[in-house]
Amino acid sequence: MHVETVIAGFGGQGILFLGRVLATAGMIGGYHVSWYPSYGPEMRGGTANCTVILSDQEIGSTISDHPDIVVVTNQPALLRFGPLVKEEGLLVINSSLVRGTGHCPTVEVLNVPGNEIAGAMVGDPRTLNMVILGALVAHRPLVWEEDMRLALEEILSGKKRELIEINFQALDAGKKFIRERRDAGVSERPNE
Repeated sequence: MHVETVIAGFGGQGILFLGRVLATAGMIGGYHVSWYPSYGPEMRGGTANCTVILSDQEIGSTISDHPDIVVVTNQPALLRFGPLVKEEGLLVINSSLVRGTGHCPTVEVLNVPGNEIAGAMVGDPRTLNMVILGALVAHRPLVWEEDMRLALEEILSGKKRELIEINFQALDAGKKFIRERRDAGVSERPNE
C-alpha cells in the first residue's frame, strides 16, 4: 500500500490535527508515515494544509504532486487542491461549505456535510475534522478504526484528555453517515 493524501482548508478547522491523527494511526498500524504540515502566518482563518503519506515501504518524499486522496473543507481548498487529485483518485468534500465538485470526471467524489453532522450529531461544530476523518476511513479504510482511537488517546494526553470522548463521537458520526448512505443504496460515482 502507498497512499498519498492532501488535507486542506482554513486554519482553525483542525486540518493539521486531522492529518496528525491519520498519520499517528498509520504509525500505530505499522506503516511508514510522513506528515507534512503547511499553513499561512495568519493561522486561524488563513490557509492550512498537510500531506499524509501511508506506505508499507520507505517513503522517498514528503510532497505529493498528484495525491490519491484530497480532502477539502472549504471552497479555496477545492480550487487549489482539487485539480491535483490523481485520475481515479478520491476527492472528499465538506459539502457544508463547498459548492461544486471540481473538474475531472474520472475522480470519485465523496460529499460529507461535515459541519451539519458535527453540529447536529456531535453537538460541537469544532469536531468537523474528526467527522470528515471518520467518513473517509469508513469509505476507504486506510487505517484501522481502533488505531485511530489509540492515536487520539496518544495525541490528546494531559489536559486535553477531556476532548477524547467527543472526538470519538465525531469519528463515529462520520462512520455512521457513510453506513447510512450505503444502507440507502447511495453509491459514490465518479464526478460527472
